[in-house]
Amino acid sequence: MATPLPPCVIDCGTGYTKIGYAGNTEPQFIMPSCIAIRESAGVGDQAQRRLAKGVDDLDFFIGDEGIDKPNYATKWPIRHGMVEDWDLMEKFMEQIIFKYLRAEPEDHSFLMTEPPLNTPENREYLAEIMFETFNVPGLYIAVQAVLALAASWTSRQVGERTLTGIVIDSGDGVTHAIPVAEGYVIGSCIKHIPIAGRDITLFIQQLLREREVGIPRNSPWRQPRQSR
Repeated sequence: MATPLPPCVIDCGTGYTKIGYAGNTEPQFIMPSCIAIRESAGVGDQAQRRLAKGVDDLDFFIGDEGIDKPNYATKWPIRHGMVEDWDLMEKFMEQIIFKYLRAEPEDHSFLMTEPPLNTPENREYLAEIMFETFNVPGLYIAVQAVLALAASWTSRQVGERTLTGIVIDSGDGVTHAIPVAEGYVIGSCIKHIPIAGRDITLFIQQLLREREVGIPRNSPWRQPRQSR
C-alpha cells in the first residue's frame, strides 16, 4: 500500500501568504499576497488583442517577484481579509501549487484557512476553484483563529488541550478579536477594526518622508516594514 502524501497547507492573508506541508514545523514559503500582471496597451485589431490576452493570462508573477515589477501592475486580491478578485486569486493559487509547492494537486489533500467573518459565497468560490480547477481529492477550510489555538498547545497530555479561548489576530489588513468555544467560533461576539499592519506601514512611511529619510523607489514598502 502506497504511503499517502502529506496534505498541503495554504494560509492566505491580506499581506502575506504562508504555504507548506502538514507535519513541518514552519511554512516552506512566506510571500506577499500580490500578483503582477502585464499592463496591456489595448491597441491593434481584435485578433491581436485576443492573442495578447492569451499570452497575458500566462504572463504574471506572484509574491516578492511581483512587487514593483516594471511594465506590470501589482494587484492585491485580498482586502481586509476577504478575497475581492477571484480571477486573480485563482492565478495566485496556480503558481503557489505548481511553482512553489511543486505538487500535483490530484495527489494531495488541502488545508486552507479563512477569516472568521468569511461569507458562504467566498467559501463556495474557494471550494469550486480547488475541486473543479485543481481536482483536489480532499479539502478542509478552517478558521484561522481555531488553528491558532491548536498551534498554541504546549502540553503533551491530550486531556489538557483545549480549543477554547480568545484569539487576537492582527494581520496586514484587519484586526479581529475572536472568541472560540470548544473549537467553534462565536460569530455574534466577534469584534473587528479595519486597522492593522498595513496602516502602521503607511504611518511609518509618512514619518520617514516628513523626516526626509530616503525611501528606495523600487521597494517603497520594504524599509517601513523593517522599521515596523
